[in-house]
Amino acid sequence: MSAAGAPSAPRRLLVTGGSGFVGRYVEAAVRAGHFGDYEFHTPDQGWDIRDAEAVNRAVEELRPHAVLHLAAQSFVPRSFEDPRETFEINTLGTLNLLQALKRAGFDGRLLYISSGDVYGQVDEAQMPVTEALMPAPRNPYAVSKLAAEQLCLQWQRSEGLDAIVLRPFNHIGPGQGRQFVLPALASQVAAIAQGRQAPVIDAGDIDTTRDFTDVRDIVAAYAAALRDGESGQLYLVASGVERKVRDLLEAMCRIEGVQVEVRQDPAKLRRAEQRRMVGSAGALRAATGWAPRIPMEQTLQDILLDQRNQS
Repeated sequence: MSAAGAPSAPRRLLVTGGSGFVGRYVEAAVRAGHFGDYEFHTPDQGWDIRDAEAVNRAVEELRPHAVLHLAAQSFVPRSFEDPRETFEINTLGTLNLLQALKRAGFDGRLLYISSGDVYGQVDEAQMPVTEALMPAPRNPYAVSKLAAEQLCLQWQRSEGLDAIVLRPFNHIGPGQGRQFVLPALASQVAAIAQGRQAPVIDAGDIDTTRDFTDVRDIVAAYAAALRDGESGQLYLVASGVERKVRDLLEAMCRIEGVQVEVRQDPAKLRRAEQRRMVGSAGALRAATGWAPRIPMEQTLQDILLDQRNQS
């Protein structure tokens, strides 16, 4: 409360990439009060993080009290097609943001959202992955994220910036683009259930495993880190559960009551494929108390409903 007894003005949270898949869930969580007294702000649609002057203007106009840096080129195949674009957005764009924050006298907390993909091909004996494992990226996207996260931590050490790095593993949920594996499969399952597609699923390699977490739980982790994380630390965000893509596909088929044939599509096979992956969020849990809460069955039902609605 202010001296006059009126409620204090909300603090401004700048969310880069706020109009994207995760950003929309951040906005909903902020509006629901899950980020405390923060107010959601994101740059205009035409804003480009590669444009240093545009970043300076956005930061100067908003004068944020905290920053959640989500903006990224995050599609791995695209990073092979145009690695320069990926580095310009993910690494140099982050530098533009850091410089703009310094110029504006920013003294709040920055959360940099990296990726579990920085670990590359991990030996099974080293799973579940923890923060102690040395990254060994195998694609330009992961290299660009690792460089950007280290840039943020360097600014924490030498510039006094209150910065935390989070490495989320695969996050899923309604609204995710069909270039990602589960929405791509769910769209076909929904189409088969509606009689719009023959009972054949075109897929890539679905016998890989991943650590999937509902995007709403991921956003809750970001809120927890903003509130209780330790400056200069790096935290993994993961479910701690290893799930095979094939098993999730079969679960979606059961939910929709369909039987399908799976046909492997060579065009859907990705380079630098990690066969298995699972992470540990033990450090984040110890620091903040965060743990995923949404059951996978609910997540899959919500993804299927979203795909049905899109049709």
